[in-house]
Amino acid sequence: MPAFGRRGLLRSALAAGAALVGAAAGGGEALALATGGEPRSLTIHRLQTNESFDGVYWRDGRYDREALRRLDWVLRDPARDEATPMDPRLFDVLHTVARQMEASEGFEVISGYRSPETNEARARESRRVSRASLHMSGMAADVRLIGRDSFGMARLAAGMQVGGVGLYRRDGFVHLDCGPARRW
Repeated sequence: MPAFGRRGLLRSALAAGAALVGAAAGGGEALALATGGEPRSLTIHRLQTNESFDGVYWRDGRYDREALRRLDWVLRDPARDEATPMDPRLFDVLHTVARQMEASEGFEVISGYRSPETNEARARESRRVSRASLHMSGMAADVRLIGRDSFGMARLAAGMQVGGVGLYRRDGFVHLDCGPARRW
């Protein structure tokens, strides 16, 4: 497992940022240059359900609908056993972060889609849960990258400027989303 020092992190963030600036004029495919034209894949394990996805979700210039359906199911709200169509840009963010960190181990997903009812219940329990969470829109996931430092992952993702990044250091995970670029 490669160490991701300060220079490596900075180099990766700058490369991703340059690619994204160049791709910004392309609209919805803002991450296309950062990931190139090659197939995009993910390895994720959902902690609450012990389910996994390990495969390609984008190839030949388009998203694989069956792979997206499988990802939607793995990232469903386990409290209600309810799935929603996840925004594929979230998968692009996850793919790009893993690639920039040269990670092959995969993500552990703490939270993916949350139904409004589940989100409301969590918001009553903790002030750290937004009542307008992008989890309810299928645009966010709380993740760990196995064997990697959550602080390093959060810094890299924030430097990419492709969505929201929240570091929950005490709990050891990072919130990533495909909404407006911001961090906390």
